[in-house]
Amino acid sequence: MSYGTLAGRTAVITGAASGMGNATARLLAAQGVRVALLARRAERLEELAGKITADGGQALAVATDVTDQASVDAAAERVHAEFGRVDLVVNAAGVMLPNPVDEGRTDEWQRMLDTNVAGALRIIRAFTADLVAAAADGHTADLVNISSIGAHITFPNYAVYGATKAALSYLSASLRTELGPRDVRVTNVEPGLTDSELAGHVDNAELSGELDGMFDALGGLTADEIADLIAYTTSRARHINLRQLIVLPTRQA
Repeated sequence: MSYGTLAGRTAVITGAASGMGNATARLLAAQGVRVALLARRAERLEELAGKITADGGQALAVATDVTDQASVDAAAERVHAEFGRVDLVVNAAGVMLPNPVDEGRTDEWQRMLDTNVAGALRIIRAFTADLVAAAADGHTADLVNISSIGAHITFPNYAVYGATKAALSYLSASLRTELGPRDVRVTNVEPGLTDSELAGHVDNAELSGELDGMFDALGGLTADEIADLIAYTTSRARHINLRQLIVLPTRQA
């Protein structure tokens, strides 16, 4: 679909090296949005930026680790220097590391907390002033957080991952009370089974096999389909806030 109202906007997209972040960056750029691509893997970002530029879009690759405050601060400085004020932020960076809690994988717990919760907060802190200023000037301003159906539905051995996504969903709801009165829209997207690199991070052969089986039985969404939903949401008239979007494969529902 075409979302012409997005043309001329400036977006920051985390997790842009793969999956939903990558797909969202490509789609928004194709609609005339200047996209700042944030992720850790610089080579992938440069490749994506090159493709977007070759297709006539505008993209800036900024190697960023959202778990590191100094890295986020440096990224924000570069985005502002190159692109100026941002009016669309998509928090797509995330990790999913399921394991039984009694295994005590504190390394995985910390990584999910740092990325899924604190990482999103660092990006929000870096660009909220931009969103508020854009809205005050009469422009559309959006913050989109990508959470998960796991924020609501419990799955065995996914307790910590689900808890981080529940925190992100709650954060989105609370931020609407702070930013909504200032005309900044906050949207929380909660996908179900979606084909991405998240499944490849699972450090448990049994759980990895179960996840593969769920995809075989239920089917999965594509990253491009989630990107399309984000483009649709952020292209609505500025007084319309699609606040919470739960999207599942039909068989999973």
